[in-house]
Amino acid sequence: MSKLYVGNLSWSTTEDVLRDAFGAYGQVTDAVHMKDRETGRYRGFGFVSFSTPDEAQAAIAALNEQELEGRRIRVSLANDRPGGGGGGGGGGYRGGYGGGRGRGGGGGGFGGSGGGGGGW
Repeated sequence: MSKLYVGNLSWSTTEDVLRDAFGAYGQVTDAVHMKDRETGRYRGFGFVSFSTPDEAQAAIAALNEQELEGRRIRVSLANDRPGGGGGGGGGGYRGGYGGGRGRGGGGGGFGGSGGGGGGW
């Protein structure tokens, strides 16, 4: 199974419209237009899954940068989309300053020595 990212969708585009548009290029196993959890409104991007990679590639070749319901859509393999997918973020940072603060060694950023008096 191959999943495609579909971006720049009209907020009125439904999953049925996605199935119809992409179904011309193979067997669509899933189609979803992502919704905002709070408002329930479509977010302008979604995913379409095909049963084979060849079908997915055919859809990319045919539909990327083409117009769907008045918008020029962007179609790519889901794991290749620009921006790395958003969300997640940060990694292993757990806060704190790793020393230097409150240990009598300068490092706090304010006051301390050599600051020149502020210039007010």
